[in-house]
Amino acid sequence: MKDRYEKYGDITPYFGEEFEEKFKNGFLAQTDKIASFANSFVPEGEDGKKILLSYIDSVKDKVHSYSDFQGLLTMGIFSPAVLSNTSDGFTFSGTENIDPEKAYLYISTHRDIVLDCTLIDYALFLAKRPMCQMAFGDNLIANPFIGDLMRLNGGIIVKRNLPMREKYLETIRLSEYFVDTIVEDNYSIWVAQKSGRSKDGIDDTHPAIIKMLYLSKKGTGISFSELINKIRIVPTAVSYQYNPNDINMSREEVKTLKDGHYDKRKYEDTISMIKGIRGYKGKIHISFGTPIEGQYDRPEDVAREIDRQIHLNYRLWDTNYFAYDYLEKSTRFKDEYKDFDTQRFLERFNHLSDDVRDYVLNSYANPVREHLKEKEA
Repeated sequence: MKDRYEKYGDITPYFGEEFEEKFKNGFLAQTDKIASFANSFVPEGEDGKKILLSYIDSVKDKVHSYSDFQGLLTMGIFSPAVLSNTSDGFTFSGTENIDPEKAYLYISTHRDIVLDCTLIDYALFLAKRPMCQMAFGDNLIANPFIGDLMRLNGGIIVKRNLPMREKYLETIRLSEYFVDTIVEDNYSIWVAQKSGRSKDGIDDTHPAIIKMLYLSKKGTGISFSELINKIRIVPTAVSYQYNPNDINMSREEVKTLKDGHYDKRKYEDTISMIKGIRGYKGKIHISFGTPIEGQYDRPEDVAREIDRQIHLNYRLWDTNYFAYDYLEKSTRFKDEYKDFDTQRFLERFNHLSDDVRDYVLNSYANPVREHLKEKEA
Protein backbone atom coordinates (compact mmCIF):
# COMPACT_ATOMS: atom_id res chain seq x y z
CA MET A 1 0.00 0.00 0.00
CA LYS A 2 2.89 2.39 0.75
CA ASP A 3 4.28 1.98 -2.79
CA ARG A 4 0.81 2.52 -4.21
CA TYR A 5 0.43 5.74 -2.25
CA GLU A 6 3.80 7.05 -3.42
CA LYS A 7 2.85 6.39 -7.06
CA TYR A 8 -0.66 7.83 -6.92
CA GLY A 9 -0.45 10.05 -3.83
CA ASP A 10 -1.88 13.16 -5.54
CA ILE A 11 -5.22 11.43 -6.18
CA THR A 12 -5.62 8.82 -3.44
CA PRO A 13 -7.25 8.97 -0.03
CA TYR A 14 -4.86 10.16 2.66
CA PHE A 15 -2.76 7.46 4.33
CA GLY A 16 -0.32 7.15 7.22
CA GLU A 17 1.45 10.26 8.44
CA GLU A 18 -0.30 12.48 5.92
CA PHE A 19 -3.68 11.30 7.17
CA GLU A 20 -2.67 12.05 10.78
CA GLU A 21 -1.44 15.51 9.78
CA LYS A 22 -4.52 16.42 7.70
CA PHE A 23 -6.90 15.10 10.36
CA LYS A 24 -5.32 16.51 13.50
CA ASN A 25 -3.79 19.77 12.31
CA GLY A 26 -6.15 20.39 9.40
CA PHE A 27 -9.64 19.02 9.87
CA LEU A 28 -9.89 19.22 13.67
CA ALA A 29 -8.44 22.73 13.74
CA GLN A 30 -11.07 24.18 11.39
CA THR A 31 -14.05 24.30 13.72
CA ASP A 32 -15.78 27.07 11.76
CA LYS A 33 -15.71 25.03 8.56
CA ILE A 34 -16.87 21.94 10.44
CA ALA A 35 -19.77 23.97 11.80
CA SER A 36 -20.64 25.17 8.31
CA PHE A 37 -20.55 21.59 7.03
CA ALA A 38 -22.76 20.48 9.93
CA ASN A 39 -25.45 22.87 8.75
CA SER A 40 -25.77 20.79 5.59
CA PHE A 41 -27.22 17.83 7.48
CA VAL A 42 -28.47 19.08 10.86
CA PRO A 43 -31.98 20.62 10.76
CA GLU A 44 -32.29 24.38 11.04
CA GLY A 45 -32.78 25.53 14.58
CA GLU A 46 -30.54 22.83 16.04
CA ASP A 47 -27.02 23.59 17.22
CA GLY A 48 -25.22 21.62 14.53
CA LYS A 49 -21.82 22.86 15.55
CA LYS A 50 -22.26 21.75 19.15
CA ILE A 51 -23.63 18.34 18.19
CA LEU A 52 -20.93 17.57 15.64
CA LEU A 53 -17.95 18.97 17.55
CA SER A 54 -19.00 17.11 20.69
CA TYR A 55 -19.24 13.84 18.79
CA ILE A 56 -15.92 14.37 16.98
CA ASP A 57 -14.23 15.11 20.28
CA SER A 58 -15.53 11.85 21.72
CA VAL A 59 -14.03 9.70 18.93
CA LYS A 60 -11.06 11.69 17.59
CA ASP A 61 -8.42 9.62 19.39
CA LYS A 62 -9.68 6.50 17.61
CA VAL A 63 -9.34 7.97 14.10
CA HIS A 64 -6.03 7.01 12.44
CA SER A 65 -7.05 6.09 8.87
CA TYR A 66 -9.68 6.85 6.28
CA SER A 67 -11.50 3.64 7.22
CA ASP A 68 -11.65 4.89 10.82
CA PHE A 69 -12.95 8.22 9.55
CA GLN A 70 -15.61 6.46 7.47
CA GLY A 71 -16.72 4.13 10.25
CA LEU A 72 -16.65 6.54 13.20
CA LEU A 73 -17.60 9.85 11.59
CA THR A 74 -19.33 9.31 8.24
CA MET A 75 -21.24 6.22 9.37
CA GLY A 76 -21.30 7.24 13.02
CA ILE A 77 -23.03 10.60 12.67
CA PHE A 78 -23.29 11.96 9.11
CA SER A 79 -25.21 9.15 7.37
CA PRO A 80 -27.62 8.44 10.26
CA ALA A 81 -28.35 12.18 10.63
CA VAL A 82 -29.03 12.67 6.92
CA LEU A 83 -31.33 9.65 6.78
CA SER A 84 -33.14 10.55 9.99
CA ASN A 85 -33.78 14.13 8.91
CA THR A 86 -34.45 13.78 5.18
CA SER A 87 -35.82 10.30 4.47
CA ASP A 88 -38.68 7.99 5.38
CA GLY A 89 -36.59 4.86 5.53
CA PHE A 90 -33.40 3.29 4.23
CA THR A 91 -33.18 -0.30 3.03
CA PHE A 92 -30.77 -2.42 1.02
CA SER A 93 -30.59 -5.85 -0.58
CA GLY A 94 -28.06 -8.16 -2.19
CA THR A 95 -25.24 -7.93 0.35
CA GLU A 96 -25.38 -11.71 0.63
CA ASN A 97 -23.65 -11.68 -2.79
CA ILE A 98 -20.64 -9.87 -1.30
CA ASP A 99 -17.83 -11.87 0.29
CA PRO A 100 -16.44 -9.87 3.25
CA GLU A 101 -12.95 -11.19 2.47
CA LYS A 102 -12.87 -9.88 -1.11
CA ALA A 103 -12.63 -6.48 -2.75
CA TYR A 104 -15.00 -5.30 -5.47
CA LEU A 105 -15.55 -2.52 -7.98
CA TYR A 106 -19.02 -1.13 -7.28
CA ILE A 107 -20.40 0.56 -10.40
CA SER A 108 -23.66 2.32 -9.63
CA THR A 109 -26.36 4.66 -10.80
CA HIS A 110 -25.55 8.31 -10.20
CA ARG A 111 -28.28 10.69 -9.08
CA ASP A 112 -26.76 12.49 -6.09
CA ILE A 113 -23.28 14.05 -6.00
CA VAL A 114 -22.39 12.87 -2.49
CA LEU A 115 -25.01 10.47 -1.20
CA ASP A 116 -24.86 7.74 -3.86
CA CYS A 117 -21.44 6.54 -2.74
CA THR A 118 -22.00 7.46 0.91
CA LEU A 119 -25.18 5.41 1.21
CA ILE A 120 -23.62 2.46 -0.62
CA ASP A 121 -20.91 2.57 2.03
CA TYR A 122 -23.53 2.85 4.77
CA ALA A 123 -25.31 -0.25 3.49
CA LEU A 124 -22.00 -2.14 3.40
CA PHE A 125 -21.22 -0.88 6.91
CA LEU A 126 -24.58 -2.08 8.27
CA ALA A 127 -24.12 -5.44 6.52
CA LYS A 128 -20.65 -5.79 8.08
CA ARG A 129 -18.93 -5.69 4.70
CA PRO A 130 -15.79 -3.66 3.94
CA MET A 131 -16.47 -0.12 2.74
CA CYS A 132 -15.07 1.54 -0.40
CA GLN A 133 -12.76 4.18 -1.61
CA MET A 134 -14.87 6.58 -3.65
CA ALA A 135 -14.06 8.38 -6.91
CA PHE A 136 -15.16 12.03 -7.16
CA GLY A 137 -14.52 14.81 -9.67
CA ASP A 138 -12.19 17.65 -8.78
CA ASN A 139 -14.97 20.04 -9.82
CA LEU A 140 -16.49 19.36 -6.39
CA ILE A 141 -13.48 20.73 -4.54
CA ALA A 142 -14.82 24.21 -3.85
CA ASN A 143 -12.05 24.85 -1.31
CA PRO A 144 -9.13 22.98 0.29
CA PHE A 145 -11.26 21.96 3.28
CA ILE A 146 -13.73 20.07 1.04
CA GLY A 147 -10.86 18.38 -0.80
CA ASP A 148 -9.24 17.28 2.45
CA LEU A 149 -12.58 16.16 3.88
CA MET A 150 -13.24 13.92 0.89
CA ARG A 151 -9.76 12.40 0.91
CA LEU A 152 -9.91 11.83 4.69
CA ASN A 153 -13.13 9.94 3.92
CA GLY A 154 -11.62 7.61 1.32
CA GLY A 155 -12.07 9.87 -1.69
CA ILE A 156 -10.13 9.41 -4.94
CA ILE A 157 -9.71 12.53 -7.07
CA VAL A 158 -10.80 12.35 -10.71
CA LYS A 159 -9.10 15.20 -12.59
CA ARG A 160 -11.54 16.58 -15.13
CA ASN A 161 -10.27 19.91 -16.47
CA LEU A 162 -7.24 18.75 -18.44
CA PRO A 163 -6.22 19.02 -22.11
CA MET A 164 -7.38 16.02 -24.11
CA ARG A 165 -4.03 14.18 -24.24
CA GLU A 166 -3.33 14.74 -20.53
CA LYS A 167 -6.87 13.72 -19.65
CA TYR A 168 -6.46 10.44 -21.50
CA LEU A 169 -3.20 9.65 -19.73
CA GLU A 170 -4.68 10.61 -16.37
CA THR A 171 -7.68 8.36 -17.00
CA ILE A 172 -5.34 5.45 -17.73
CA ARG A 173 -3.43 6.17 -14.51
CA LEU A 174 -6.65 6.41 -12.51
CA SER A 175 -7.88 3.13 -13.99
CA GLU A 176 -4.58 1.46 -13.12
CA TYR A 177 -4.96 2.66 -9.56
CA PHE A 178 -8.46 1.16 -9.43
CA VAL A 179 -7.24 -2.23 -10.64
CA ASP A 180 -4.15 -2.32 -8.42
CA THR A 181 -6.12 -1.29 -5.34
CA ILE A 182 -8.76 -3.98 -5.86
CA VAL A 183 -6.54 -6.83 -7.07
CA GLU A 184 -3.32 -6.27 -5.12
CA ASP A 185 -4.41 -4.38 -2.00
CA ASN A 186 -7.89 -5.96 -1.65
CA TYR A 187 -9.64 -2.61 -1.14
CA SER A 188 -13.01 -1.99 -2.78
CA ILE A 189 -13.74 1.07 -4.93
CA TRP A 190 -16.92 2.87 -5.98
CA VAL A 191 -17.34 4.66 -9.28
CA ALA A 192 -20.41 6.02 -11.07
CA GLN A 193 -21.51 4.32 -14.29
CA LYS A 194 -20.86 7.48 -16.31
CA SER A 195 -19.50 10.98 -15.89
CA GLY A 196 -22.07 13.27 -14.32
CA ARG A 197 -25.44 12.53 -12.81
CA SER A 198 -28.25 10.80 -14.66
CA LYS A 199 -30.51 13.80 -14.96
CA ASP A 200 -33.05 12.08 -17.22
CA GLY A 201 -33.42 8.97 -15.06
CA ILE A 202 -31.90 6.74 -17.74
CA ASP A 203 -29.20 4.65 -16.10
CA ASP A 204 -26.82 3.45 -18.81
CA THR A 205 -23.19 2.52 -18.21
CA HIS A 206 -20.58 4.18 -20.41
CA PRO A 207 -18.43 1.38 -21.93
CA ALA A 208 -15.40 3.70 -21.88
CA ILE A 209 -15.11 3.16 -18.13
CA ILE A 210 -14.66 -0.57 -18.71
CA LYS A 211 -12.37 -0.02 -21.69
CA MET A 212 -10.01 2.21 -19.69
CA LEU A 213 -9.74 -0.35 -16.90
CA TYR A 214 -8.48 -2.88 -19.44
CA LEU A 215 -6.21 -0.47 -21.32
CA SER A 216 -4.46 0.37 -18.05
CA LYS A 217 -3.31 -3.26 -17.77
CA LYS A 218 -3.26 -4.43 -21.38
CA GLY A 219 0.52 -4.16 -21.50
CA THR A 220 0.86 -6.90 -18.87
CA GLY A 221 -0.60 -9.46 -21.27
CA ILE A 222 -3.77 -10.01 -19.27
CA SER A 223 -6.85 -10.85 -21.34
CA PHE A 224 -9.93 -8.64 -21.19
CA SER A 225 -12.05 -11.39 -19.67
CA GLU A 226 -9.42 -12.21 -17.06
CA LEU A 227 -9.30 -8.57 -15.96
CA ILE A 228 -13.07 -8.40 -15.63
CA ASN A 229 -13.09 -11.48 -13.43
CA LYS A 230 -10.29 -10.12 -11.24
CA ILE A 231 -11.95 -6.77 -10.44
CA ARG A 232 -15.31 -8.34 -9.54
CA ILE A 233 -17.72 -5.63 -10.73
CA VAL A 234 -20.91 -5.35 -8.65
CA PRO A 235 -23.72 -3.49 -10.50
CA THR A 236 -25.43 -1.33 -7.87
CA ALA A 237 -28.68 0.63 -8.05
CA VAL A 238 -29.37 3.54 -5.72
CA SER A 239 -32.99 4.65 -5.90
CA TYR A 240 -34.60 7.65 -4.21
CA GLN A 241 -38.36 8.09 -3.98
CA TYR A 242 -37.80 11.83 -4.46
CA ASN A 243 -34.80 13.60 -5.97
CA PRO A 244 -34.20 16.94 -4.21
CA ASN A 245 -32.42 18.24 -7.31
CA ASP A 246 -35.04 17.06 -9.82
CA ILE A 247 -36.16 20.52 -10.93
CA ASN A 248 -32.79 22.25 -11.23
CA MET A 249 -31.30 19.19 -13.00
CA SER A 250 -34.17 19.25 -15.49
CA ARG A 251 -33.78 22.96 -16.12
CA GLU A 252 -30.10 22.40 -16.83
CA GLU A 253 -30.80 19.60 -19.31
CA VAL A 254 -33.62 21.43 -21.10
CA LYS A 255 -31.37 24.48 -21.57
CA THR A 256 -28.58 22.22 -22.84
CA LEU A 257 -30.93 20.63 -25.37
CA LYS A 258 -32.14 24.05 -26.53
CA ASP A 259 -28.85 25.94 -26.63
CA GLY A 260 -26.36 23.12 -27.12
CA HIS A 261 -24.57 23.94 -23.88
CA TYR A 262 -25.09 24.92 -20.25
CA ASP A 263 -22.63 27.16 -18.43
CA LYS A 264 -22.61 26.30 -14.75
CA ARG A 265 -22.38 29.13 -12.27
CA LYS A 266 -19.58 29.22 -9.76
CA TYR A 267 -20.30 26.87 -6.85
CA GLU A 268 -23.35 25.40 -8.61
CA ASP A 269 -22.14 21.84 -7.94
CA THR A 270 -21.58 22.74 -4.29
CA ILE A 271 -25.11 24.14 -4.02
CA SER A 272 -26.51 20.97 -5.62
CA MET A 273 -24.42 18.86 -3.24
CA ILE A 274 -25.85 20.64 -0.19
CA LYS A 275 -29.39 20.53 -1.58
CA GLY A 276 -29.04 16.79 -2.19
CA ILE A 277 -27.95 16.26 1.39
CA ARG A 278 -30.56 18.51 3.04
CA GLY A 279 -33.50 17.87 0.70
CA TYR A 280 -36.32 15.42 1.32
CA LYS A 281 -35.71 12.07 -0.36
CA GLY A 282 -38.57 9.91 0.88
CA LYS A 283 -37.63 6.24 0.82
CA ILE A 284 -34.20 5.08 -0.31
CA HIS A 285 -33.07 1.64 -1.40
CA ILE A 286 -29.68 0.23 -2.42
CA SER A 287 -29.72 -2.91 -4.59
CA PHE A 288 -26.43 -4.79 -4.91
CA GLY A 289 -26.28 -7.09 -7.90
CA THR A 290 -24.29 -10.26 -8.50
CA PRO A 291 -20.55 -9.83 -9.13
CA ILE A 292 -19.85 -10.10 -12.84
CA GLU A 293 -17.85 -13.15 -13.84
CA GLY A 294 -17.51 -15.42 -16.86
CA GLN A 295 -16.33 -14.95 -20.42
CA TYR A 296 -16.53 -11.38 -21.75
CA ASP A 297 -14.92 -10.13 -24.94
CA ARG A 298 -15.89 -6.46 -25.19
CA PRO A 299 -16.46 -3.48 -22.87
CA GLU A 300 -19.92 -3.11 -24.40
CA ASP A 301 -20.86 -6.61 -23.22
CA VAL A 302 -19.82 -5.83 -19.66
CA ALA A 303 -21.65 -2.50 -19.71
CA ARG A 304 -24.74 -4.30 -20.98
CA GLU A 305 -24.64 -6.77 -18.08
CA ILE A 306 -24.23 -3.92 -15.59
CA ASP A 307 -27.25 -2.18 -17.11
CA ARG A 308 -29.30 -5.38 -17.16
CA GLN A 309 -28.80 -5.93 -13.44
CA ILE A 310 -29.34 -2.28 -12.52
CA HIS A 311 -32.53 -1.96 -14.57
CA LEU A 312 -34.01 -5.14 -13.08
CA ASN A 313 -32.87 -4.49 -9.50
CA TYR A 314 -33.70 -0.78 -9.30
CA ARG A 315 -36.35 -0.27 -6.61
CA LEU A 316 -39.31 1.48 -8.20
CA TRP A 317 -41.42 3.78 -6.01
CA ASP A 318 -44.94 5.20 -6.29
CA THR A 319 -43.39 8.35 -7.78
CA ASN A 320 -41.95 6.29 -10.64
CA TYR A 321 -45.10 4.27 -11.33
CA PHE A 322 -47.39 7.30 -11.21
CA ALA A 323 -45.17 9.39 -13.49
CA TYR A 324 -45.10 6.53 -15.99
CA ASP A 325 -48.88 6.10 -16.01
CA TYR A 326 -49.47 9.84 -16.11
CA LEU A 327 -47.23 10.36 -19.14
CA GLU A 328 -48.37 7.21 -20.91
CA LYS A 329 -52.02 8.04 -20.13
CA SER A 330 -52.53 4.58 -18.69
CA THR A 331 -53.65 2.91 -15.47
CA ARG A 332 -51.26 -0.03 -15.81
CA PHE A 333 -49.65 0.48 -12.39
CA LYS A 334 -52.52 2.14 -10.51
CA ASP A 335 -52.28 -0.34 -7.64
CA GLU A 336 -48.68 0.73 -7.03
CA TYR A 337 -49.70 4.30 -6.15
CA LYS A 338 -53.23 3.87 -4.79
CA ASP A 339 -52.27 5.54 -1.49
CA PHE A 340 -50.07 8.16 -3.13
CA ASP A 341 -51.09 11.85 -3.20
CA THR A 342 -50.77 12.29 -6.95
CA GLN A 343 -52.20 15.81 -6.93
CA ARG A 344 -49.66 17.04 -4.42
CA PHE A 345 -46.86 15.43 -6.42
CA LEU A 346 -47.93 17.23 -9.60
CA GLU A 347 -48.37 20.54 -7.80
CA ARG A 348 -44.62 20.61 -7.14
CA PHE A 349 -44.14 21.26 -10.85
CA ASN A 350 -47.02 23.68 -11.57
CA HIS A 351 -44.74 26.70 -11.76
CA LEU A 352 -42.50 25.16 -14.41
CA SER A 353 -42.59 25.61 -18.15
CA ASP A 354 -44.12 22.66 -20.02
CA ASP A 355 -40.79 21.39 -21.34
CA VAL A 356 -39.11 21.42 -17.92
CA ARG A 357 -42.16 19.89 -16.27
CA ASP A 358 -42.22 17.07 -18.82
CA TYR A 359 -38.50 16.49 -18.35
CA VAL A 360 -38.89 16.17 -14.58
CA LEU A 361 -41.78 13.73 -14.90
CA ASN A 362 -39.88 11.67 -17.45
CA SER A 363 -36.92 11.47 -15.08
CA TYR A 364 -39.24 9.63 -12.67
CA ALA A 365 -40.90 7.54 -15.39
CA ASN A 366 -37.78 6.38 -17.21
CA PRO A 367 -36.65 3.80 -14.61
CA VAL A 368 -40.01 2.06 -15.14
CA ARG A 369 -39.48 2.08 -18.90
CA GLU A 370 -35.99 0.63 -18.48
CA HIS A 371 -37.31 -2.08 -16.16
CA LEU A 372 -40.06 -3.04 -18.61
CA LYS A 373 -37.66 -3.17 -21.57
CA GLU A 374 -35.36 -5.45 -19.60
CA LYS A 375 -38.16 -7.78 -18.59
CA GLU A 376 -39.41 -7.97 -22.16
CA ALA A 377 -35.95 -8.45 -23.72
